[in-house]
Amino acid sequence: MNFIKQFYNPSTVPFDQKSNFGHFLFDIGWFGVLSGSTANFINIYATRIGASEFQIGILSAIAAVVSLFFTIPATRWLEQREIKGAVFWSSIVYRFGFFFFVPLPWLLSQPNQIWALILLSFVMGIPLTALSIGFSSLFAEAVPTSLRAYFAGTRNVVMAISFMLSSLLCGYLLTQISFPLNYQIVFSIGFIGAMMSSYHLYKIKVQPKENAEPAEVNHSSQARFDLKTYFRADILKTPFLITLLLLMAFHIPQYLAIPLFPIYFVRYLNLTDNQLGIGTALFYLSMLVGSTRLHTWVRSFGNKNMVGIGVVSMAIYPILLSYSTNVWHYYGISLLGGMAWAIVGGTSLNYILDRCPENDRPAHLAWYNLILNASVLIGSLSGPAISHLTSISTALIIFGVLRGLAGLAILKWG
Repeated sequence: MNFIKQFYNPSTVPFDQKSNFGHFLFDIGWFGVLSGSTANFINIYATRIGASEFQIGILSAIAAVVSLFFTIPATRWLEQREIKGAVFWSSIVYRFGFFFFVPLPWLLSQPNQIWALILLSFVMGIPLTALSIGFSSLFAEAVPTSLRAYFAGTRNVVMAISFMLSSLLCGYLLTQISFPLNYQIVFSIGFIGAMMSSYHLYKIKVQPKENAEPAEVNHSSQARFDLKTYFRADILKTPFLITLLLLMAFHIPQYLAIPLFPIYFVRYLNLTDNQLGIGTALFYLSMLVGSTRLHTWVRSFGNKNMVGIGVVSMAIYPILLSYSTNVWHYYGISLLGGMAWAIVGGTSLNYILDRCPENDRPAHLAWYNLILNASVLIGSLSGPAISHLTSISTALIIFGVLRGLAGLAILKWG
């Protein structure tokens, strides 16, 4: 019982926040189903139907390319609308795209399926841009500052449980049902999870602001167009610039390694889909355990220090993976990686929100979204290229070291 109360204690949540608390948990729970099914296996599927490292890199980066072009327009669109409705409809339009993954094996040859997945990801990236920016603002407006670490930590736990269960189920289905029907069933499970997650976003209630000051910069449609104002260049003259640079120093090496993981799993470790499902379940089991302590750690060390510690810890995963030769090594580093991600995933948003002015969050979050997606683009396309120049194992070691250096920088200058 004490273990459960570490991450779920109803008395911690005020009565007027209990409804939101429940919907935020169901939202992330169903999102965990999407993540443990479609999102978890889409790169593996692409690898199994013959995608090259370059194509895997494009598949990983394409949403980021779209976001780089649409972040500022999406921010303007969000600023002109009520945040809850904007987030809900963005999620519906984006997530309905997962439905089209299901019939692809019936409609196209395997080489054409790869490019269809890339095209779908490109189109889905437009509403995803608004959803990514808008959800951070929705979370900030719906959850009081004092409860954000608790909400984030508990959401991590629910995410871990739903991801584990869906990943294990999908891994089992992939080994028991013939290809490609097995993947079509997995993609169908992901689509259901996506739609249910959006339903609970719709049910979240945002408290009206009582004493909010308007942002200093005039965004009126009648104001004279000015490029610096449009891109909010004034934000780059504030301390938030240091936050952006430090997070970019982390995100680039984070995404340099990600396109290499499915290649290494399938072609070097020769893992089965069931083994991959077990590995990701272990990752999220470890994340669950770490999340139970997250609120306590944040109170002791603060969001900034926990982000730095988590990023340093994330260096371990690619470095140890580069030395892995069998499934047991993979299982072991999955446990270590999950603990590191529990820290980073549970504190990074709060760390960013701590440094955003309350009356001007969307514009600051838009800049973060820009640097995040620039990092995804740079990392996803450069990672495979660097691995060709060296070797995949050497590249993983380099990227791990860069992650560690970024974490140290956050601890010192964040």
